[in-house]
Amino acid sequence: MEKYKIVIDTLGSDKGPEEILKGAKRILEENSRANLVLVGDEELINSFNFPRERVEIIDAKETVTNYDNPVEAFYKKPNVSIFKAIERASKEDSAGIITAGNSGALMVASLRYLLDDKRTRPCMAAILPNMQHTFTCLVDTGASIDVGPLQLVEFAHLGSDFMKKLYKIESPRVGLLSNGAEPTKGNKLVKEAHKLLAEEKEINFVGNIEGNKTLSGLCDVLVCDGFAGNQVLKNSEGMAVNLITEMVKFSKKTGNASIMELVGYLMKTYDFESLGAGILLGAKKLVLKCRGSSGAEAIYNASKILINIAENKTLYE
Repeated sequence: MEKYKIVIDTLGSDKGPEEILKGAKRILEENSRANLVLVGDEELINSFNFPRERVEIIDAKETVTNYDNPVEAFYKKPNVSIFKAIERASKEDSAGIITAGNSGALMVASLRYLLDDKRTRPCMAAILPNMQHTFTCLVDTGASIDVGPLQLVEFAHLGSDFMKKLYKIESPRVGLLSNGAEPTKGNKLVKEAHKLLAEEKEINFVGNIEGNKTLSGLCDVLVCDGFAGNQVLKNSEGMAVNLITEMVKFSKKTGNASIMELVGYLMKTYDFESLGAGILLGAKKLVLKCRGSSGAEAIYNASKILINIAENKTLYE
């Protein structure tokens, strides 16, 4: 039985390192195939009494805050957990890394340690459930805020390749996020990217996708810049939470308990603790980026996703 060494950055979560370490504890308890490298406050990590034969500890007590410049921090902060974790994940014996840390710092360190042989600029992907009961790969979700049209084409290739290999889709349909379905709609970036994608023979481009159709299932890969993608991701989560909350209130107000069956179904379908890990495409090792609000459950679920992807040996060939 193959073992997988997972690097976990224990700092960076809004809920504190204790929550991340609880998730790490559960990984070890419920998955005998996983060994861990825990990067963070060594004293705190030791207080959890992890089995030392399955856990390597790297002491790193600094973080990159939302007020830091990630590039400056890379050179000026020598003891940042996310930097040390990504460096460790680049080693041959690791399956990949899980972090809830700063996205900018993640990209800076990935460009330094995890570029593939083609030196592709990585992008962050989120795999979201759609109305066709399949999944849509949204790229980019925040790793690259300011991009050019050629980068959007590269994101389309990365997303398409990922869906081919992991979900066995022969010719993934690629859509471009825009404010209208017509080729003439969109800002300058979208219009230029549309022309390039339409000419790209290796991409099954299906045209522009409007914001209200992002999770309709009209495409398997939805391409956009990181700013727009992050808004799609957070708006989708916020809307799902709001709707479910209102349904619970209505159920209590009317005494209609049957509504709670639908609430349970929706909560399972749109469980952002299990769906909330972004995947960095274009890196030579698996990188899963959890939300800053992630707790133990999200870290545990991210480990299952990471091992599942790692088992697909063709994904990173």
